Amino acid sequence: MNNKKLSFSTYLAIGVMLFALFFGAGNLIFPAQLGQLAGENVWQAVIGFLITGVGLPLLGILAMSFSGSESLQDLAGRVHPVYGVLFTSLLYLTIGPFFAAPRTATVAFDVGFSSFMTEEFLQIGLFVFSFLFFVITMLFSLYPAKIVDYVGKLLAPGIVILLLILLTMVFVNPMGNPQVPQGNYLNGPFLKGFLEGYNTMDALASLVFGIIVIKAIRSFGVTSKTEIIRTTAKAGSVAIALLAAIYIGIAYLGATSTGVYGIFETGGPVLSSAATHYFGTFGMVLLAIVITLACLTTSIGLTTACSEYFHSLYPKVSYRKFVFLFTIVTFTIANFGLTNIITYSIPVLMLLYPLAIVLMLLAFLSPLFNHGRAVYISVTLVTLCISLVDGLKSLCDSLGIAYFPWLKPIISFYESVLPLYNQGLGWLIPALIVLIISVTVLRLQKASTVHAS
Repeated sequence: MNNKKLSFSTYLAIGVMLFALFFGAGNLIFPAQLGQLAGENVWQAVIGFLITGVGLPLLGILAMSFSGSESLQDLAGRVHPVYGVLFTSLLYLTIGPFFAAPRTATVAFDVGFSSFMTEEFLQIGLFVFSFLFFVITMLFSLYPAKIVDYVGKLLAPGIVILLLILLTMVFVNPMGNPQVPQGNYLNGPFLKGFLEGYNTMDALASLVFGIIVIKAIRSFGVTSKTEIIRTTAKAGSVAIALLAAIYIGIAYLGATSTGVYGIFETGGPVLSSAATHYFGTFGMVLLAIVITLACLTTSIGLTTACSEYFHSLYPKVSYRKFVFLFTIVTFTIANFGLTNIITYSIPVLMLLYPLAIVLMLLAFLSPLFNHGRAVYISVTLVTLCISLVDGLKSLCDSLGIAYFPWLKPIISFYESVLPLYNQGLGWLIPALIVLIISVTVLRLQKASTVHAS
């Protein structure tokens, strides 16, 4: 067994690589909007946001490392092979062509270019911009080249330096004072921030990125499972510390911006307005270029990853055909606009996030019940029964329509019996109870079998 230990500089390099994977520029809009809406309650809200936006991604990376699984499909397949394929496919589509990939173009447009246009030209502007954006994405995805890696390595430090300069100005010379909290941030800022962290999609992505990190660690000659877990934890800590620092700064930026600029519909214009406020047009143009390029590299990475996964599922359909298909789907969805993408992604995230969190939890506890499939199935099933209803409930809320007649009694029942249901965490206590019961039953069965023999 190889117990080789890595140097601090290697931990740092892997941590920065992981940070760059998570740091799709699209995520910057969420703490900015959180800050604007949370106002005086920004610090309670940002703590909740950091748990799901930063803590869960670290947990996901560690879960993949601890489980020893070869892929997300392999880990999710512990519930059932069919579930493994369905869950992994839905997760890839969510962080790929359905939501996260279209968001890369719309965020780049909102932050970098929308402020230069009048309201009447915004739609045609987004169409032209996203068309060029995804043509470039498609070309680089069809012919993956090292230039993407190099650009990514240059951009990650570049955008971080630019943001740190901007955020330093925010703390040294705030634009104004935080205002009165809006909506759910008034009475429940922590829980609202907690659920807002779902929008980053980083916890979902972490289940995919975990394998990339493990492969990177193994490439340095580390083969001991204990050392892989330890290295993953150290590298992950570097990544989330950087992410947390930037998210906190951007949330504060959002909170101090409302007195000057008012509340924007999304977090995109918050960043461009702040850049203009402190550095004039030059600052806004520089931010636009860097964020557009950063979003482009993220878009290429997501398109490539999704195409590779689905090509592995359906080898008869070529990788190139999947690239074409996903690019067309992504371009189409991008033109519904950032607000619509975020609105429609929430129901899917309300479905997927509890399932992802439960899978992480089971990966850690699996040795306690000897990886028994019965435990995986029972805990996942009870979580699915609640998160599926939450997803449909969120869909109706997002569309502003009445709940389906058959859905109303289920929601009423859940509201009356499930703790934390109205806070979006109704699945948590039932999942833990079923986990404890199923593990206890399994261990009692094992003990009685041993005793009988």
